[in-house]
Amino acid sequence: MSFENFWVELVGFGGTAFTIASYSMRTIIPLRVVGILSSVFFIAYAVLIGSAPMLVTELVILPLNTIRLVQILRLNREVERAAASDLSFEWLEPYGHGQEHAAGDVVFRAGDPADHLLMISSGRFRLVEAGIELEAGKMVGELGFLSPGNARTMTLECIAAGATTRVSYSDIKQLYFQNPRFGFSFLRLVSERLFQNIDRARAAGMMQAPGETPTPVAAR
Repeated sequence: MSFENFWVELVGFGGTAFTIASYSMRTIIPLRVVGILSSVFFIAYAVLIGSAPMLVTELVILPLNTIRLVQILRLNREVERAAASDLSFEWLEPYGHGQEHAAGDVVFRAGDPADHLLMISSGRFRLVEAGIELEAGKMVGELGFLSPGNARTMTLECIAAGATTRVSYSDIKQLYFQNPRFGFSFLRLVSERLFQNIDRARAAGMMQAPGETPTPVAAR
């Protein structure tokens, strides 16, 4: 083998090595990065050996991997920004479908099967059992994603006509399991919402704070 052919084959083996490495990746970001490196090596190899099919294939795969990587990194930044600010869930809107609600509509009832969460776009809604009102920018139904049996824990009623964006749990699961950082940030957001709900219930006298002496019902 000539010196020139040795370097050509070395480039090809570099692409092969990155392709094999991609199959060992457990998370999506490293997989995309390694896939991009593999395409770069194979594009160079295809040019060196004059293989048009290989060149076309890698020229298609490279931008696809790059676009997906950019989308995931952008999603991570948006989720982390939301976790550090005001519990905004706007980053989920591209995965959802809008629906309208009239005043008096029961969106879901406690005990109903849960397969999606809702982001409130407009109007006002109320969690009946807790007496908690929700307005635009709030998310509801996320606890059904984590509850045993995926059942609704409360009844949601529309009290002023508005709209919601519905995001299926299947989409949430894909995002959750594809990227551990997304999963951690989502759990943080859900936990903050849960603690907010607990604080609201305590303020309304529906729950006791830890260490608080129970107040007789008749005295309330």
